[in-house]
Amino acid sequence: MNMPETMSQPPVQLQAFDTVHHVAISVENIAEAVAWYREQFRCGIVYQDDTWAMLQFANLQMALVVPEQHPPHIGFAMPNAERYGSLKTHRDGTRSVYTSDPCGNVVEMMDDQSI
Repeated sequence: MNMPETMSQPPVQLQAFDTVHHVAISVENIAEAVAWYREQFRCGIVYQDDTWAMLQFANLQMALVVPEQHPPHIGFAMPNAERYGSLKTHRDGTRSVYTSDPCGNVVEMMDDQSI
């Protein structure tokens, strides 16, 4: 059986990759969404209020956000987040700036020292 060329490549060194900190999805009701995710999956609650929650999974965090407060996005921990713009300090103490990829997806560049 011939393997596709991409499958036959040697493993990549993990330290060369950037870190996805969280994925944020839009929900209408934070409490309902937290309850559903906790019933379906083994995860912990890092933070929760009426406008957003952060759930901890084994490999990343997932933010549940209400559309009026936060856009759905993906957050990266970056050693140079300020190169994307002026960092804002959030109520949880993290510092970040939002930008968009070429396709219009919202990307949060988080100062890795504030996480």
